[in-house]
Amino acid sequence: MILAGHGPWHHEGGPGWWPVIPLAFGLFWLLLLGGGGYLFWRRTKSPAKAESVLAERYARGEIDEEEYRERLAVLRS
Repeated sequence: MILAGHGPWHHEGGPGWWPVIPLAFGLFWLLLLGGGGYLFWRRTKSPAKAESVLAERYARGEIDEEEYRERLAVLRS
Protein backbone atom coordinates (compact mmCIF):
# COMPACT_ATOMS: atom_id res chain seq x y z
CA MET A 1 0.00 0.00 0.00
CA ILE A 2 2.84 2.41 0.77
CA LEU A 3 4.61 1.68 -2.53
CA ALA A 4 1.39 1.91 -4.53
CA GLY A 5 0.68 5.46 -3.44
CA HIS A 6 2.32 8.57 -4.78
CA GLY A 7 5.59 9.34 -3.12
CA PRO A 8 8.40 11.82 -3.55
CA TRP A 9 9.88 9.75 -6.38
CA HIS A 10 6.91 10.15 -8.75
CA HIS A 11 6.28 13.88 -8.84
CA GLU A 12 2.91 13.17 -10.46
CA GLY A 13 4.38 13.30 -13.97
CA GLY A 14 5.96 10.00 -14.88
CA PRO A 15 9.29 8.31 -14.31
CA GLY A 16 11.37 11.49 -14.33
CA TRP A 17 15.03 11.33 -15.25
CA TRP A 18 15.83 7.76 -14.26
CA PRO A 19 15.53 6.32 -17.83
CA VAL A 20 18.04 8.90 -19.11
CA ILE A 21 20.83 7.91 -16.74
CA PRO A 22 21.41 4.38 -18.15
CA LEU A 23 21.25 5.74 -21.70
CA ALA A 24 23.80 8.45 -20.93
CA PHE A 25 26.05 5.92 -19.22
CA GLY A 26 25.85 3.58 -22.20
CA LEU A 27 26.46 6.42 -24.65
CA PHE A 28 29.50 7.50 -22.66
CA TRP A 29 31.06 4.03 -22.87
CA LEU A 30 30.13 3.66 -26.53
CA LEU A 31 31.87 6.93 -27.39
CA LEU A 32 34.88 6.15 -25.20
CA LEU A 33 35.45 2.66 -26.59
CA GLY A 34 34.61 3.67 -30.13
CA GLY A 35 37.01 6.60 -30.00
CA GLY A 36 39.75 4.44 -28.55
CA GLY A 37 39.22 1.82 -31.24
CA TYR A 38 39.31 4.44 -33.96
CA LEU A 39 42.57 5.94 -32.64
CA PHE A 40 44.12 2.48 -32.38
CA TRP A 41 43.06 1.70 -35.97
CA ARG A 42 44.48 4.99 -37.26
CA ARG A 43 47.75 4.56 -35.39
CA THR A 44 48.39 1.03 -36.62
CA LYS A 45 47.40 1.79 -40.21
CA SER A 46 49.30 5.05 -40.69
CA PRO A 47 52.97 3.89 -40.89
CA ALA A 48 52.26 1.39 -43.66
CA LYS A 49 50.67 4.12 -45.75
CA ALA A 50 53.58 6.47 -45.08
CA GLU A 51 56.06 3.82 -46.17
CA SER A 52 54.16 3.19 -49.40
CA VAL A 53 54.06 6.93 -50.19
CA LEU A 54 57.79 7.12 -49.54
CA ALA A 55 58.39 4.12 -51.81
CA GLU A 56 56.31 5.76 -54.56
CA ARG A 57 58.33 8.97 -54.30
CA TYR A 58 61.54 6.94 -54.56
CA ALA A 59 60.21 5.02 -57.56
CA ARG A 60 59.28 8.27 -59.34
CA GLY A 61 62.79 9.62 -58.73
CA GLU A 62 61.70 12.49 -56.49
CA ILE A 63 64.15 11.42 -53.77
CA ASP A 64 67.45 9.56 -53.98
CA GLU A 65 68.33 6.28 -52.27
CA GLU A 66 70.11 7.92 -49.32
CA GLU A 67 67.14 10.16 -48.51
CA TYR A 68 64.77 7.21 -48.95
CA ARG A 69 66.69 5.09 -46.44
CA GLU A 70 66.97 7.97 -43.95
CA ARG A 71 63.25 8.70 -44.04
CA LEU A 72 62.38 5.02 -43.89
CA ALA A 73 64.52 4.62 -40.77
CA VAL A 74 62.74 7.58 -39.17
CA LEU A 75 59.33 6.08 -39.99
CA ARG A 76 60.23 2.71 -38.54
CA SER A 77 61.69 4.10 -35.32
